[in-house]
Amino acid sequence: MRPIIEFCQSNLGAGTLRVKEELEKDPDLDVIDYGCLGFCGECYQYPYALVNGEFVYGESPKDLLNKIREAIAKDEML
Repeated sequence: MRPIIEFCQSNLGAGTLRVKEELEKDPDLDVIDYGCLGFCGECYQYPYALVNGEFVYGESPKDLLNKIREAIAKDEML
């Protein structure tokens, strides 16, 4: 099963748009954005995404991208 990475449209201004665009280049990932993912408190504070339903956040967009890649690699090992 391909990894699913979900983004909140309200969080795209926090720098996650660049992360989303980078991940969309990988044909082995399903990258989706929604109007709201229901993590409003976190959305306000950090760039974040859901990786296979698990909340992943970073201190910066670059940190988020690295943590998303780590989460994907971890899931592939299971």
